[in-house]
Amino acid sequence: MSVHVIDHPLVQHKLTLMRKKEASTNSFRRLLNELAMLMTYEVTRDVPMQEVEIDTPMETMTARMIDGKKLVFVSILRAGTGILDGMLSVVPGARVGHIGLYRDPKTLTAVEYYFKMPQDMHERDVVVVDPMLATGNSAIAAVERLKELRPKSIKFVCLLTCPEGVRAMQSAHPDVPIYTAAIDRELNDHGYILPGLGDAGDRMFGTK
Repeated sequence: MSVHVIDHPLVQHKLTLMRKKEASTNSFRRLLNELAMLMTYEVTRDVPMQEVEIDTPMETMTARMIDGKKLVFVSILRAGTGILDGMLSVVPGARVGHIGLYRDPKTLTAVEYYFKMPQDMHERDVVVVDPMLATGNSAIAAVERLKELRPKSIKFVCLLTCPEGVRAMQSAHPDVPIYTAAIDRELNDHGYILPGLGDAGDRMFGTK
């Protein structure tokens, strides 16, 4: 089971700008979009290719393409939406699924309220997106639910995680690789990542 920290200078630069508390809702959203686009390059590095015949202005040739329709980006609502938008601008042919989960404030466990996926999931490779892998409860619940549909593969993508989140995810789903831009120091008592960037959903939608 692997954790891939995407340490590309552009990814790290944009993440730093997002972390700043003075970043506006508008710039936070824009940076998240750009960051997600950049992370998509790493996450899709091993996507299968197929040979197709095309005509260039000069001659006919055989060239390689991906089948975007075989990819499903699954957003954990609501904060996953920001990563989803960036990924779709790179792979516009991908299918999209949504999982609605909220964290029970008393128990911190994930409660599902919405689940909508494309058909024929057994033929598809799934990328689950959520900005923060904190306690790991939402991500673990989402992946568990997705496994019932038996997709070809599952990857999990987040902006930030912490040792506790990585441990929880790895022990629940050792077969699901994690892609992240940073592994921060720790979780606080309220389940927030430190130093982190606050609540990604609130910062993205301006709801604080």
